Amino acid sequence: MTAAVDRPNLVAFRIVHRAMRGDARRLADTVERIARGTSPCGAARARAVAGYVDTLCDGIHHHHANEDRLLWPVLERSAGAEVDLSALSDDHSHLDPLLDQVRAGARALAAAPADRAVAGRLATLLGTLRDLLDEHIEDEERTIFPIIDRYVSGADWRQVEDQIRKGSQIRFDLPRMERFAAPDELAELYRMAGPGLRIMVALVRPGYRRRERLIFG
Repeated sequence: MTAAVDRPNLVAFRIVHRAMRGDARRLADTVERIARGTSPCGAARARAVAGYVDTLCDGIHHHHANEDRLLWPVLERSAGAEVDLSALSDDHSHLDPLLDQVRAGARALAAAPADRAVAGRLATLLGTLRDLLDEHIEDEERTIFPIIDRYVSGADWRQVEDQIRKGSQIRFDLPRMERFAAPDELAELYRMAGPGLRIMVALVRPGYRRRERLIFG
């Protein structure tokens, strides 16, 4: 078992998972209201929805592709027979075609913001994405997180996180982490990252919140 002082800190991964699930849920709910005609959608809002969807889908792809490329080999090397990643890898293979469909649906809404049928198709796709993410992430955290905690060294975990972070979208990811983190989790992130993180979040927060208000009200 890994020494307690060198155990992986999973707080950032948990927040990233929660942000993906939360965004899929609130986008599905928002576009469903647009499709029902209970929430107006002009051209600016439709473009903002499409842009947010595209960025979210890029982030989801980046996360699961790097789990396949970086995290899975570490788990197989560290835990050996204790880990079976086949079901989670299958989920990842199903995600990319769905993400492409969601992106296309969002572009269609941007091109026809007044068409409630177009919004309805996007809402259905987002609902499918929401449900798949919920099931997949719950499975992953239940089965893989205990194995990470038991077998993976803190050094190996930090290397995985550092590599994944290199492809992140700071202006999008940082304020989302603030949005979806519990207060104690956010305090832990600031403690680990130092004062520079708090400054960066403060710089990108206003633009992100303007975008949120346009999309989600």
